[in-house]
Amino acid sequence: MFQKILIANRGEIAVRIIRTCKRLGIKTVVVYSEADKTSLAVEMADEVVAIGGPTAAESYLVQERILKAAKDTGAEAIHPGFGFLSENAGFAEAVAEAGLVFIGPTPHAIQAMGDKIESKLLAQKAGVSVAPGYDGALSNDEDALKVAHDIGYPVMIKASAGGGGKGMRIAWDDDGLKEGLVSAASEARSSFGDDRVFIEKYIHRGRHIEVQVLGDSHGNVIHLGERECSVQRRHQKVLEEAPSPLVDPEMRAHMGAQAVGLAKAVGYQSAGTVEFIVSQDKEFFFLEMNTRLQVEHPVTEEITGFDLVEEMLRVAYGEKLRWSQEDVTIDGWAVEARLYAEDPSRNFLPSIGRLRRYVEPPLVEGVRVDSGVREGDEISMYYDPMIAKLVAHGRDRAEAIARLQQALDGFVVDGIGNNLVFLNAALANDTFRSGTFSTAFIEEEFAEGYFGPERTDAVVETLVPIIAAAHTIRSLRDACLSGQMPGQSWRPSREWVVRIDRKDYAVDVIPGDNGCTIGWNGASLRVTTDWAPGDRVFQGHVDGRPVTAQVVSTGAGYRVSHNGAAVALEVLTPRQAELAALMPIKEPPDLSKFTMSPMPGLLLRISVEVGEEVQEGQEIAVVEAMKMENILRAERRGVVKSVNAEQGDSMTADQVIVEFE
Repeated sequence: MFQKILIANRGEIAVRIIRTCKRLGIKTVVVYSEADKTSLAVEMADEVVAIGGPTAAESYLVQERILKAAKDTGAEAIHPGFGFLSENAGFAEAVAEAGLVFIGPTPHAIQAMGDKIESKLLAQKAGVSVAPGYDGALSNDEDALKVAHDIGYPVMIKASAGGGGKGMRIAWDDDGLKEGLVSAASEARSSFGDDRVFIEKYIHRGRHIEVQVLGDSHGNVIHLGERECSVQRRHQKVLEEAPSPLVDPEMRAHMGAQAVGLAKAVGYQSAGTVEFIVSQDKEFFFLEMNTRLQVEHPVTEEITGFDLVEEMLRVAYGEKLRWSQEDVTIDGWAVEARLYAEDPSRNFLPSIGRLRRYVEPPLVEGVRVDSGVREGDEISMYYDPMIAKLVAHGRDRAEAIARLQQALDGFVVDGIGNNLVFLNAALANDTFRSGTFSTAFIEEEFAEGYFGPERTDAVVETLVPIIAAAHTIRSLRDACLSGQMPGQSWRPSREWVVRIDRKDYAVDVIPGDNGCTIGWNGASLRVTTDWAPGDRVFQGHVDGRPVTAQVVSTGAGYRVSHNGAAVALEVLTPRQAELAALMPIKEPPDLSKFTMSPMPGLLLRISVEVGEEVQEGQEIAVVEAMKMENILRAERRGVVKSVNAEQGDSMTADQVIVEFE
C-alpha cells in the first residue's frame, strides 16, 4: 500500500480522506489556499503545502503547484477528492507523466465520461437507456430553438463539462431558453473553462437516482446499489438516501447491470457513479457518469459496509477487488442531510461569515458527521456553501429519518445563515415521508423558501411543554442566585403564559426532581430533563417520549427549534400577558421599491438603466456568490429611479442595487 499520498482538495472531503488514511497507516500531504491556511484539514494532515491565493483559480486548479507539492514532499499518489481537478483528464495524465499515481479512473475514462455529449453517445452504444435530446453542442439561439421545438418543452440546458449543478437551466418556453443559454454558458465558462452546452428533454417530476460502481485495473466491476438524490434545489442535492424508496430488487438489478456495462465499456477503475433520471412509472434514462467520489457516498457506505476511499486507494495501488457482486448486501437504510450556509427564508441564497458557534450532535448509534470546519472557522465566498454532511443509519427508513431529525435538533450553528431547521422540516414533510417525491420537491413544497411551520396543534403541543419547563428551571436558578427563599416570592407552583404569534397558552408548572409537571388544557404532562440555563440543546422526555430541541434566550423571550419548527415565543406572568395584549402591532418597513443584493457577492451585471420602465419578473441584476449566478428580478412593474451600484462591485447583504420610483 502507498506510504504517503497528497490530497488535492479541501474541506470535508480532505478530512474524510485523511481519516481513512490514518486508519490504514498512510501519511497525508494537504495543499491549501490562503483562505484555508487555518482549516481542519491543514491541522489534521501530516504535511501541508501552501499553493496560492484564496480563489480556486489561484490555488486548487493550478496543476503545476499541486504536482510540485507532491514531488517535493515525496508523495506517491494524488487523491483529487471531488470537484476541482477530480474529473480533469489532463490533470490525471500530468500526474502519471510526473511518475505519480492518480487515485481515480484512467484519463481515457475521465475524458470519455466527462464530456456529457460524448458520454451520452457511448452510453447508447453500451445499451444504456438515454433521454431524448440533441447530441451536440449548440452554437446559437436559432439552433437551440429548433432543437427545443423538436423535443418539446420543457427542456434541460446542460453544460457539456463539469457537474455539481453548475451550468444547468430548465426552460419552459422560448424566452426561458434564450435566457438560460446565456446564463448556463456563462456559469460553465467560469466553473469549468468550457462554455459548450447541449439540450435534452426535461423529465418533469422525475427522480434522480444514481448507481455506485467500483472497478479495478483487472477488468472487474461491481455495483453497490443505488442512491436516491431527488431532493435538490438549483440542481444541487440537499437530502440523499440509500436505497431508493422507488426502486425494487428487479429494478435495482436492471439499473445496476446497465451501470456496470457502461463502466466496463470504458475500462473503468476506481469508484464512480452512473446517474439516471427516472419517471414516476420507473422508466429510467442515463444522465451522466461521475468519474469521481460523490459527495453523497456515505449513505452507500452505511448500508454496504464498504469504505469507498479505502477501495479507491487499493484499486489505485493495483489490487484486485476483494468482493464479487454476490458479496454485496444492503443492510437497513441511510439518509444524508447537507448542511449549507444559506438562508431558506431568502429562497436559499448563500450566506457567508464566521461560525461563532459550531457544535456537532453527539455521535450516538447510527449517526455520522462528515465536516471540515470547527467553531471559529470562516465560511467564505470562494467555495461551495456546504458546511457539513449529517448521516443517519437505521434498520429501516423510518428509523433512519427519526435518528437524523434528532441529530439535526442537536446540531448547533451560529454566526451564518444555515438550513438546519429547513432540513428537519423537509424530513417531516408528508410527501417526503411517503417516498413519492420528485426533483420538484422543494419548488413544490417550499416554493418561496422556508419561513417556519404553520402553528398547528402538533407544533404547539411540542413546544409549549419544552419552553415552560426550561423557563421554570431558569426562574428557579435566578431565584436562588438572588437569595429568594420559600416564604418570599418563591412558590413551588408557577403560572406562566406562553405566547406564540400573539396567541396565549396558560400553563401551571410544578417543579420536581429532574424536571417538572405541567398542567395544561386540563391534562398533566411530565417533562424530565437535566437541561440547565445556558445549555443550547434541550434533551429530555415529554410523557416518556424523547425530545431534542434547541433553546436560545433572546432577552425578551426564546427561540426554540425542533423537528423543523423554529419559533420565537415569550413566557410571561398572567399580568404581563394582559398588558402585552394591549400593545399595538408594529408594521414592517416597505422595501418593495428596492432591489437589494440578497447575499455578499460580485455584481456581474446590471440589466436596467435610470428611467427605464420594467415589468414584473424582468431581470434587474445578476450577483455571483459561491460559484452560482443569482438573477434578481423585478417583483412588480415600475420605473427605475436610480442605479446605486456598478458592474464588478463587491456587494454586501441587503446593499441597494436599484431603487424604483
